[in-house]
Amino acid sequence: MQFTAVCVLALAVSAFAATSFNEVWTKEQEAAAGIKYNDYVLPRPQDYIKDTDLPASFTWSNVNGTSYLTKMLNQHIPQYCGSCWAHGALSALADRIKIARKAASPDIELSIQYILNCGTAGSCHGGSASGVYQFVKRNANGVPYDTCQPYMACSSESQEGFCPQAKENWRCTPANTCRTCPTFGEPCENINMFPNATIAEFGNIQGEMEIMKEIYARGPVAAGIDASQILQYPGGIATGQCGGVDHIVSIVGWGVDATSNQKYWIVRNSWGQYWGELGLFRVAKGNNDLCLESMVSWATPNTWTELNYPCYEGGENCDGKSSVMSTGKYTDPAVRQLLNAHVKISM
Repeated sequence: MQFTAVCVLALAVSAFAATSFNEVWTKEQEAAAGIKYNDYVLPRPQDYIKDTDLPASFTWSNVNGTSYLTKMLNQHIPQYCGSCWAHGALSALADRIKIARKAASPDIELSIQYILNCGTAGSCHGGSASGVYQFVKRNANGVPYDTCQPYMACSSESQEGFCPQAKENWRCTPANTCRTCPTFGEPCENINMFPNATIAEFGNIQGEMEIMKEIYARGPVAAGIDASQILQYPGGIATGQCGGVDHIVSIVGWGVDATSNQKYWIVRNSWGQYWGELGLFRVAKGNNDLCLESMVSWATPNTWTELNYPCYEGGENCDGKSSVMSTGKYTDPAVRQLLNAHVKISM
């Protein structure tokens, strides 16, 4: 796969990254970066799913005994990095690819570090989930798998840990997109033909029923939250007023507490599995507790690499002259709805 360099951030975005520690950009900062919230043409689940079609409880972590969630993540190591916006967005997208692949092994994990190196949606000092989806859709090569560029919790301006000593690794270059280092004493080799995933459509929604329908039909979503109230989360169902979004998570399902009859969302965080309920947590559902129902982003996959071109260990044969051998292709549930409607009309 040929390398496409996209690594320019708006000046307003860079200034924000250098001065603020809020992990979520405001609408003004997103506008300054040219980020759009909606890019879709197909009907959304809210357009064709009835409220009565939704079950009282549902989670992608257990659908008839199968989990469609990809691995849990931790944005805070090897050093602190405020990249929740990338974690929430890409983990939800990876889950949707896993759903489309019917949980086939191995899981496809996407490179968050590449988004930090080359994306236009943020840095370790905050960013935009919608911006991630827009960048991946517009980028011809989408986003590489995470074995191309593992998460290092660094961006070009970060002064934490080893980030300042390795700044050349956080610039957008072919080497910082996908590379391998074959052995001791040998230079690393760029991989210009790498497994990747692309996006078909993306958008924003809000409100309990819209979120439920989106999750139920197409998979987990990225969502803003007021994280000040879960820093010391002890387990159980979190409640609280919306004080303002400052963190991005992904909602993977919902349920009802058997004792209290309290409805709740099932949410995945990016703070490791030692936090919360093995990295998950629950939030009261239906009243925008902790702002969770006010700012939700979704994206549908387009394609993903199923069978890659087999690079040698040293990568010397992956110079971009050949092509990926096999890709998977997403079929949106709306397509089936449209086809069924057409059949009924024809009859």
